[in-house]
Amino acid sequence: NKRLMQVYNVPISQQVEDHISEAEKLARTCVLVAIDGKVAGAFAVTDPVKPEAGRVIKFLQSMNISSIMVTGDNWGTATAIAKEVGIGEVYAETDPIGKADKIKEIQMRGLTVAMVGDGINDSPALAAADVGMAIGAGTDVAIEAADIVLIKSNLEDVVTAIDLSRKTMSRIRLNYVWALGYNVLAMPIAAGALFPFAGIRLPPWVAGACMAASSISVVCSSLLLQYYRKPLHVNV
Repeated sequence: NKRLMQVYNVPISQQVEDHISEAEKLARTCVLVAIDGKVAGAFAVTDPVKPEAGRVIKFLQSMNISSIMVTGDNWGTATAIAKEVGIGEVYAETDPIGKADKIKEIQMRGLTVAMVGDGINDSPALAAADVGMAIGAGTDVAIEAADIVLIKSNLEDVVTAIDLSRKTMSRIRLNYVWALGYNVLAMPIAAGALFPFAGIRLPPWVAGACMAASSISVVCSSLLLQYYRKPLHVNV
């Protein structure tokens, strides 16, 4: 790339500079070829943006989740792609270690970071993030470093993973509050606390049945998660 040419002191003509600028405006990465210390050719390559990317970014914003792009691509290409999908904060020309450092920097702001990546260059950042999500079609190194693997390689599953995890935690809290309240109220009754005042007491078999009912209700509440459906907005 252009930076490599500068490292080896290969001069870049204005014509090549213009070609690079045009390619970057079109969200393409320009590759330079040098022979004997001179630029002999230049061609542009592009990695198409996933069609669901913009929709996913917009839905994440509705969930109060900010999206940040950290990429090894040049600033021109990164900025063009970020603008296309609706990402406001961009960090470009970042090497693998730099990506991990950027994750740690964001975490120091007191934020929880989820990283989505698919390449070898993303593996340090996936390991550094609070939650690493690897694209199923990515490299084995990235998949090994991640906490979650998106088997279908569909970015919509990022929203699904976050939404499902939130609903699971909500269900856990609900079960905890229900079980705690149930036992706080039922245990004194089972122990005969109402007998001196109202003459009410529970036979042992009834108390045992109530205890079993408490456990069954918590299990049934948890089983309701099997009816989980993806957020409707993402399926549009």
